[in-house]
Amino acid sequence: MKLFMATHHLCLTLYSISLINVVLFCGLFINYERGDVSNVQWIEKVAKEVGEVESISCSGHGKAFLDGFVDRDGKPVCECYACFAGPDCSLSTHPCVADADSGNPMFMEPFWTSKEISGMLVPGWHRMGYTYPNELAMSLELEKYIRKLHELAGNAITEGMHIVFGTGSTQLFNAAVHALSSSSHSKSVLVVASIPYYLLYKEQTDFFQSRLYNFSGDATLWKNKTQSAKATYIEFVTSPNNPDGELKEAILEGPSVKTIYDRVYYWPLYTPIPAPASEDLMLFSISKLTGHAGSRFGWALVRDNVVHQKMIDYVMYNTLGVSQDTQLRILKILKAVIEGGGREIFEFGQKIMEERWKKLKVTFSASSRFSLQHVPSRFCTFYQRVREPSPAYAWVKCEREEDSDCYEVLKAADILGRKGQSYGTENQYVRLSLIKSQRDFDLLLQKLEMLMSISKDEAIIKG
Repeated sequence: MKLFMATHHLCLTLYSISLINVVLFCGLFINYERGDVSNVQWIEKVAKEVGEVESISCSGHGKAFLDGFVDRDGKPVCECYACFAGPDCSLSTHPCVADADSGNPMFMEPFWTSKEISGMLVPGWHRMGYTYPNELAMSLELEKYIRKLHELAGNAITEGMHIVFGTGSTQLFNAAVHALSSSSHSKSVLVVASIPYYLLYKEQTDFFQSRLYNFSGDATLWKNKTQSAKATYIEFVTSPNNPDGELKEAILEGPSVKTIYDRVYYWPLYTPIPAPASEDLMLFSISKLTGHAGSRFGWALVRDNVVHQKMIDYVMYNTLGVSQDTQLRILKILKAVIEGGGREIFEFGQKIMEERWKKLKVTFSASSRFSLQHVPSRFCTFYQRVREPSPAYAWVKCEREEDSDCYEVLKAADILGRKGQSYGTENQYVRLSLIKSQRDFDLLLQKLEMLMSISKDEAIIKG
C-alpha cells in the first residue's frame, strides 16, 4: 500500500509537468508482487531529469531536449529557433530568412503541450525482443485505434481492409510498388503520377533501380496507351495533392492499371471530406495528422490479401518491422486524440490552417505579380457543411514572363520555397510550406508582405 501511494503521488506530480521533451507512462511497469522500491526510484530519477531540462530558459526562442546538444559538463543546452542564437537564444541574427521549404508540421506543437495523457515512461527493459506475442511485428491494440481514428474522422473505410505498418508512409511507397509489380505478369511495369506530383515517387523508384519497374513520368502521357497488354501501369494518386491541395482522381483506367492512393493529407485539418475513401490501396501517416513526423510512422489500408502480405514481407525484409518504441508512442498519441470523441485535434488544426490561409490570400491580393492555387469549396461530412480547403502548402506562380525562376525571385526576398521542378513542372511555380510553427509562418507572412509591397510599387512606376 505504501508503494502504491508513493507511486500514485509521483504520477500526479509528473502529470502536472509540461512534458514536451520526454514521454511519461506511470505505474504500468511496477511489480507490486515483488514490492521492489527500486522500481519507484528509477521513475523519480527520470522525473528529476525531465524537470531539470524543462527549467532551462531559452528566452522563448528555443528549447532544450534530453537527446539534444550538451555543454562540456554533459548538461542539455538550448537549441535555438531560426533567426536566434546565443546560449539562451536571446540574440537576433541578421539577415533572417523565412524558410518555407520543409514540410515539418510544427504547427501542431501547441496542441501537445497541454496533452500530458499522451505521455509514457519507458523502462530500459521494455520489449527488448523483435516481436510481440505470437511472433507479430505489429501491435494489435494500435491497429484497433487506427480503425477507430478513421471511423471518427470519416475519411476512410477500414472494414474488410488489411493494415500494414511502415516507417512513415515513405517506406510504404516502395513497399506498395514492389507488391503490385511483383503481382504483375507483365515484363514492363511503369510507375507514373500526374503533374505536379510528389517528387519522392520518382526519386525513390529510380534509387532502388528495380528490374521489375521504372518511373515513367506524367500519367496523362499514358492515358490512351493503357489498353496495351505489353505493360502494367502503377499510378500514384495524391489526394489531397502535394503541392497544390487538389483532391485528385486517377488518370489511368483499365485492367492493366494498378493505383496507389497517397491519402496522407486526407484529414479534416486540410481538406473537406466529401466521403470516406475506399480505394484498394491507401497510404496514411502520423506526421501530417498529429505533427509527430520524427516518430516515423505510417500505415497502409490494403484490400487484397496477397498485396497486403507482400507489403508486410517488404517491410520485414527491409527493417524487420516498425520500432516497438514507436508503436507504443503512437498508441498513446492516438488514445489522446480519440479521447472525448476525437474532434478536438481536427478542429484545433483546421482553425490554425484556416486563419493562415485567410491572411495569405489577403497578402497575395496586393500584387498581380504572383498568384495562389484555387481549390474549390466542398461539402465536408466531418463538419456537415460546405467549407473551403486549407491545404498544407501554398502553390505559388510567378505571373511575369521575366520571373521564369520563381524560386530565385522569392529567395531574393529572403523567402525559401521549393522549386516547381521538384514536382515535375516548370520553375515558374514554387511551393511554400504553411505547416511550420507560428513564428515561422509570421516571418513568412512578413517577408511576403514586403515583397508584395515592392511588387506593387514597381507596377505603379511601370504604369
